[in-house]
Order: sequence, then C-alpha cells, then structure tokens
Amino acid sequence: MHNQALPQTSIYHYINMKKYLVPYTLCCLLLSSVVYGQTEKKQKYSLQEIITISKKQSPISLQAINRKENFYWRYRTFLSDYKPQLSLSGNLPNYNKSIERITLDDGSDVFIDRGLVNTDVNLSLRQKIGFTGGEVFLSSELARIDLLGNNNGTSFLSTPVSIGFSQPLFGYNELKWNKKIEPLRYSESQKAYSEEMEGIAVQTTDLFFDLLVAQITLKISELNQANNDTIYKIGQGRYNVGKIAENELLQLQLASMESDQRVTQAKMDIETSELRLKIFLGNNEGLKNIELIEPLNVPEIEIDEETALAEAKKNRAKFVQFKRQKLEAERDVAQARGNSGLNVNITGSYGFTRNAPDFTNVYQNPQNQQRLRIGFQIPILDWGRQKAMIQTSVANNKLVQSTVSQEELNFEQEIILKVKQFKIFRSRLILARRADEIAQRRYTVAQKRYLISKINITDLNIALQDKDRAKRDYLEALRGFWKNYHEIRQLTLYDFERKEVIYYGDVKN
Repeated sequence: MHNQALPQTSIYHYINMKKYLVPYTLCCLLLSSVVYGQTEKKQKYSLQEIITISKKQSPISLQAINRKENFYWRYRTFLSDYKPQLSLSGNLPNYNKSIERITLDDGSDVFIDRGLVNTDVNLSLRQKIGFTGGEVFLSSELARIDLLGNNNGTSFLSTPVSIGFSQPLFGYNELKWNKKIEPLRYSESQKAYSEEMEGIAVQTTDLFFDLLVAQITLKISELNQANNDTIYKIGQGRYNVGKIAENELLQLQLASMESDQRVTQAKMDIETSELRLKIFLGNNEGLKNIELIEPLNVPEIEIDEETALAEAKKNRAKFVQFKRQKLEAERDVAQARGNSGLNVNITGSYGFTRNAPDFTNVYQNPQNQQRLRIGFQIPILDWGRQKAMIQTSVANNKLVQSTVSQEELNFEQEIILKVKQFKIFRSRLILARRADEIAQRRYTVAQKRYLISKINITDLNIALQDKDRAKRDYLEALRGFWKNYHEIRQLTLYDFERKEVIYYGDVKN
C-alpha cells in the first residue's frame, strides 16, 4: 500500500468510485455474459443424434455392414450345399484330328490318322445327404460322334435317365459337422454386428465429450477472461488511489493474461476435437458450426448383475463363439480319426441306354445300364503319422475346452465389474453435479466480496480454480456415466430402459 497521504481530489474520486463500484462491476460482468452469448448461430446436436449419425454413415459402421454381408452370403453358400443342384454341361463340339494308336481285334496296335467331332450334353440333378455324407443324383445324357475322312459316319448314344448314389463309409462326414458349425458362425456374425454398432456408440460418446468439454471450457475461459479483464481494470483504479498494492495489481494482470491464453488453447482444442469427430463420422460436410447439447437427462434405471449376465449369455456373440470353438475342436478330432482308419466308398447307378446311327432311333427300346463300385483304402505303414495327428487334435481339444472355460469366467467378471461401475458412476455424477453448483455459487459470492474488499485476490483465485475444477470433474463424471452406460449395452446387447434385446436386423435379400 502507498504510505503517503492521498490528495483531497483523489480521496473525493475514490469515494465516488467506491459508491458506484459494485453496481458498475456487476453491470460489466452482465454485459460480458450477454456479449458472449451473441455468437454465430450453430447447429445443435445431442449425444443420441451424433450416435445415430455415426451408426448410419461413419466409415467404421460401413465396414461393419460389409463384414455382416460377407458372413450372410457365406451362410447362403453353405445352405445351398444342402439343396438340389441342377446343372447342364456338355461339349459343343469337341473336334479332334490326330494320329492315334488304335488296338485292333487281334490285339495288335497300329497308328492311324483319325478325325472326329464329339458332341455331348448332360443334364444332372444332385442332392447331398447331410446325415450320411453321401450324395444321390439323377441324370440324362445324349452324345453324338461324327467320323471324318474315308470312313465317315454318325452315331448317337443316349442315356434317357440314370439314378445313382455315392456313399462314403467309416470316414469323416464334413457335411454333418458343417451343419452344426455354420449356423453358429452365422448367428455369431449377426450378434457381432450388433455389438459393433453398440461399440460405435461407445467410441462416439468419447469423441462427443471431447468436443463438448472443449466447447464448455471455451465458454468458461471466455467468461473468466471477461471477468478478469473487468476486475483488472477496477484494480487499476484501486491502485491509482492507493487502495491495493502493486503486487496485487500484478496478480490481477497476470490472471487476465492467463485467461487470454486459456481462451486461445480452448479454441485450438475445439478445432482438434471437432476435426476428430467429423473424421469419425465420415468427414460430413453438412456438419458445420457444431454445438453439442449437454446430455443432462440421465436414465433412471437399475441394472442388476444377474439380469446383465443372463442377457449377455443369450445375446452376445462371445458365448456363441465359445460353443463354436468347442465344436470345431471336436470336429478336428473326428476328422483325424475318420481319416486314419478304413475308408470305404460305394458308388452305384441304374438307368437306361441306347445307341443308334440316327437320332430318331436313339430313344427306342433302351437297354438296362447298371454300375456298382466299392472302393476302399487302408493305411498299413505310416510311421505313426495318423496316431500323431489324432493325439494332436485331442490335445488341442482339451486346450480349447480349458481356454474357453477361462474366457467365460473372464467375460462374466467383466460384466459384473461394469455393472458395479455403473452404480458408482451414477453416484459420482450426482455428487459432482452438486459440487459444481456449490462451486459456481461460491465463486459468485467471492466475486462480490472481492469487489467490496472483503477478501483478497488470492481467495478470489482459489474460488475461481475450485469453480473450474468442479466443472471439469462434473463433465468427466458425466462422460464416465454415459460411456459406461453404452459399454453395458454393448456387453449385454440389452436395452435396460426399454427392457428389450438390442438387435440390428438381418441383411436384406
């Protein structure tokens, strides 16, 4: 403080200044808030609106859709294996002119110059039998041979109808195991798609709050900037009349300069966060001048651990994956054992056939045609190869069983932990919101008390810091709650507000 006596005119001005100081200051602070509110009109988005946009058009959502379609068409391919396959094949024509070795009636071989045109067409209907691993077929065939050269002529061969089968015995039945595994794989992909969409909501929530915190921080920084600038100007007047020391004036000046820096940093944080959000959303050109709405409507729901676990086991892809992995391990054991012993394959057919020199007679009075073939394969000496393959698959099966059991426990613990965290986050949010309100009121009171010289600048700065810290803690608590909320939705694929399963539907045909 200045020790010298104040001039009479200075005392007079100081008394007048003090008389109007508080009303003037409050007016300045109010005007600064009004001026701050007159910003450029912006597009406002809620958390749910941003999540909806990200699920519809973000690159990561499009990738999830592509993966889902890939699995869908893979499953359609699998289903077609168990349906009748109708095909038409043939040669139109097969021309051949060459010198070939021919065996004569007396058993001798000679080389002769041959020329012919072979034309054939075959219509077949085949059906795989998943239970047995075999196949049945129905076919019809017509062939024509035209000899060229000196011995030219034409002949026809018809097989009006032929029915047959092919059946492996004692071996590995791939069709049977695929029928068990592929539906699980498809179901897993459908649930995984729903999980990916909910995972997008989790990532979007993080990016949403990055930008929201930056925007609110800018508002706070600009308001603090206006307040600090006003208080600094008032401090200059106080200093001129000897009411405060130079040290306090310098503190006010430093606070004003620091608030300028915080505004600059907050603007940079907004640009960075907004760019990251737009890139995640697909760099949407329609999203300009974004202003995010603080998600204050916290859902009043109760989530218990038993319900969360039960819904997760019904809805999550992970539990379908566990079942599929166990079946695949059992399949590998069956395949190793099926390929290691006696393998028999029986093929048979029955039909009618006829040959003729012209087309009009080729279907007249057909003769019976019968075929039967039994083939087998028995490994005799393989130096322990088959045994080693069996033992490898058995050991892998045990490993998969134990690994899956451990993963199931880990997954259950993760869900239980998230549910416990949900309760903690909600309690923390309530406390943080209350602390924010108290800190805001405390700072307002501290401002008024400072203006009438009831507290010093240190106490005012402490109140300011506590106010800003309480706001940051509140925003982080709000972020934690909403992120945890969407994580639980992703982990359980269950909407606890609507009491329904979260499912995003099949790929349309």
